[in-house]
Amino acid sequence: MNDFSFSTVPHIVSAAGASARLGEHVRQYFPDALRALVVTDAGFLRTGLAGPPITSLERAGFHVKTYSDVIADPPEHIVQAAVAVARDHDTDLVVGLGGGSSMDVAKLIAVLAATGQPLAEAYGIGNVQGSRLPLVQIPTTAGTGSEVTNIAIVTTGATTKMGVVAPQLYADLAILDAELTLGLPPRVTAATGIDAMVHAIEAYTSRHKKNPLSDVLAREALRLLSANLPRACDGGDDRAANLAARQAMLLGALLAGQAFANAPVAAVHALAYPIGGIFHVPHGLSNALVLPHVLRFNAPAAAGHYAELAAIVAPHAQGTDEARSEAFVLAMEQLAARAGIERTLRDVGITEADLDTLADAAMLQTRLLGNNPREVTRDDARAIYAAAL
Repeated sequence: MNDFSFSTVPHIVSAAGASARLGEHVRQYFPDALRALVVTDAGFLRTGLAGPPITSLERAGFHVKTYSDVIADPPEHIVQAAVAVARDHDTDLVVGLGGGSSMDVAKLIAVLAATGQPLAEAYGIGNVQGSRLPLVQIPTTAGTGSEVTNIAIVTTGATTKMGVVAPQLYADLAILDAELTLGLPPRVTAATGIDAMVHAIEAYTSRHKKNPLSDVLAREALRLLSANLPRACDGGDDRAANLAARQAMLLGALLAGQAFANAPVAAVHALAYPIGGIFHVPHGLSNALVLPHVLRFNAPAAAGHYAELAAIVAPHAQGTDEARSEAFVLAMEQLAARAGIERTLRDVGITEADLDTLADAAMLQTRLLGNNPREVTRDDARAIYAAAL
């Protein structure tokens, strides 16, 4: 067994309706905080679901300011504007309420508003200076796991992204409340759910930091996500069953987040980022589009691990590691098909003429490619994209 270290968020609450008691949860850990900044996006704000958490904070004695200008794949100017709002508000508690983009912006506000460090100096691994403001994260999708990760992604150009990775980005408290996810369209539920499964799969095969704790979390995440995705996407008339499935999905996404925060993701994400950055395809869907093709590429190096995961999603698979590995890939393809999301790059407007651009962009993701169980060359990346076309 290799030596390893493991870090995560110290406090987690998982309960339907928990966000409506946000004030009392926060007061338990931060009795002296007075001025809260809630970070979300305009679409979620329009649903009205942000109302109960905000009201709960106000009833607990907080002066609450809402920042709702977050957009998907947030660019630098959004982060900088949010930090300015936090400083003007004299914020002493930050609450991320939304998908991965809102939670990532909340992380960056918490560190940059507290320290005054310029965003450009924080990019990379371990470059954040000083301590941050208290930070609470409440996901509204079961996908990114950002509520328990120590990374924030920022769009730095027309098609490029940079990451801030530092221990200060771990939140103090994460709250999982499936009532916040009930209105999600099935396709969004499906794409974000598969995104979370990708986190679990890539953590389980991460080249350098795979460890016993991340393995346990990844396996349980994959079990929860694969078992509950169909019900969560289906909806149906049984609200209690749908709510239970969505709560399980949130927990699965969190466990996958804990896994990949310690055993980082790899080539699926490396190839997905250019799809999102250049063609503005949502991150979860970008991952889903390349997932089976990266898995088949990795199989010569990772068939044994994929065969172990097949026991979760394809329990009747038998035979050699290679046979069970292929059964695992087929099961993941069938989950995507059942969920009704796009299956090919052509479905999202990508053509063969775009493959060289994508391959070139993917090879810039050296931080991610270094974690892959099999080395990926530029020709390999292009061939994977071609298979996904």
